[in-house]
Amino acid sequence: MKRTTATIAGLAVAGLLLTSCGRSDDAGAGGEAQSDAISDGKATGTIEVWAMGTEGEKLGDFVDAFEEANPDADVEVTAVPWESAHDKISTAIAAGKGPDVSLVGTTWTAEFAEAGGLMPTPEGLVDDADFFPGAKSSTEVGGTAYGVPWYVETRVLFYRKDLAQKAGWSEPPTSWDDLKQFARDLESKGGAKYGLNLQPGQTGSWQSYLPFAWTDGAALTNDEGTEYTIDSPQMAEALDYYTSYFDDGLSMTRTLDPGELESGFADGTFGAFISGPWHTGLVEDAGLDDSQYAVAPLPGKDDGIGTSFVGGGNLAVFKDTDNADGAWKLVQWLSEPDVQQDFYDEVGDLPSVQSAWDTGELSSDPQLKVFGEQLQEAQSPPAVPTWEQVAASIDGLVEQASRGDVSGEDAVKQMQSDAQSIGTGL
Repeated sequence: MKRTTATIAGLAVAGLLLTSCGRSDDAGAGGEAQSDAISDGKATGTIEVWAMGTEGEKLGDFVDAFEEANPDADVEVTAVPWESAHDKISTAIAAGKGPDVSLVGTTWTAEFAEAGGLMPTPEGLVDDADFFPGAKSSTEVGGTAYGVPWYVETRVLFYRKDLAQKAGWSEPPTSWDDLKQFARDLESKGGAKYGLNLQPGQTGSWQSYLPFAWTDGAALTNDEGTEYTIDSPQMAEALDYYTSYFDDGLSMTRTLDPGELESGFADGTFGAFISGPWHTGLVEDAGLDDSQYAVAPLPGKDDGIGTSFVGGGNLAVFKDTDNADGAWKLVQWLSEPDVQQDFYDEVGDLPSVQSAWDTGELSSDPQLKVFGEQLQEAQSPPAVPTWEQVAASIDGLVEQASRGDVSGEDAVKQMQSDAQSIGTGL
C-alpha cells in the first residue's frame, strides 16, 4: 500500500475499434446519444494523451505494450501538473485544440461535458457492470456517459489498533453510536488526546461530511440532476452528528498543518481519522507498523458498512480529436482487468474494474481488501457542471457549523439557497 502515497495524494479515479464517433446535431450534454459502436481492427496514427501527477510521469513507458500490439499507433503522453490541469483543459476545449485523450478529475467530467468538450462513450466499449457503481456514475451526465473510470480511491477509518485494544475494543465500530463511543474510549481509556480527527471546514471538507449524509440516505439532486435537493432532514442530521465531535472535544477544531495528522497519529495525539489509501504509506513513514494501526470500513448509521466518498480519475476523449478511433482503443485497453492490475503494480492506482481485484496483492492484502469492500458502498458527488461551486458553499458552511456559529438545519438551508442560486447547469 505504501506505493499509493505519491500516486493518489495529489487528488483524490481509470480490442474493438470505432467505425465513427460523433454527436447528434441537436443534442447537448446530458442529452446526447452514445457514440457509434466500435468495430474490429488495430489502432493507428498518433494518440495524444494528457495525464496528471504520477500517472503522467509513468504512462508514457507503460503504453509501450499497447504500441507493440498496435504497431501503427504512436502514443504521446504529456505530463500536466494537477494544479494547472483544470484551466489547461478548459482553455483547450474553448480553443478546440485539446488532446485526443485526457485524464479528468471525477468532479470535472460534467463541467467539461456541458462545455461541449467531451465525446460520449461508444456503445459496447466497456461493460458498465465491470466498474464500481460509484465510479461509473461519475462519468454520467444526464444519462449519457463521457469516458470511463480509470482508477479509484475511497475513504475508510484509520485507527490505532493498539490504543483501541487498550480501550477495550477488539473490533472496529459498525454504527454511528459505536463510533462516538469508540472516540470517547480512545481518549478516556486509550490515552489519545482526540478520539477522531475530522476536518472542521475549509476546502474539501465536503468529502468528509457528505459520507455521513449519504449513509443517512441524503440525495444532493433529483434523479435527473436538474435540481439540488440539499435541504433535507438527513443532511441536517448528518451535519449535527458530524459537528458533535467538535462540540464534545473529540476532534480538533482547527485545520491541521501539513504532516501534523501523521505525526499526531503516530504519537497517539489522534486515535483515529478518516482518509484514503495514500495515508497507509504516510503513517508508516511516520513510524507506525500494521501491529499498531488498522483500517476499517466507515460504520453505518445503525449497523454495517456506511457509504463513503469515491474519487479518482476518468479517461475522456475530446470531441475535437482527429483520432477518435485510436483514442477509444487506448481507453478500452487501459480498462482491461489485467492491464489495470499491471498499472496498479507499476503506479499503485486502485483499479476501477472490479475483477482486477480478484488476484495478486489486490486480493490478498488485508488493507487493500478493506478499500475494495468500501468501494462497494461509495458514492461520487452529482455529475453536474456547477458542483465545484456548490461544494465551495458546503465547505464554508461546514466550517461555520463546526465552530458552533450555525445549526445543522440552518447550515443546510443556506447550502440549498446557495445551490439554487447557482443552479445545476443542466
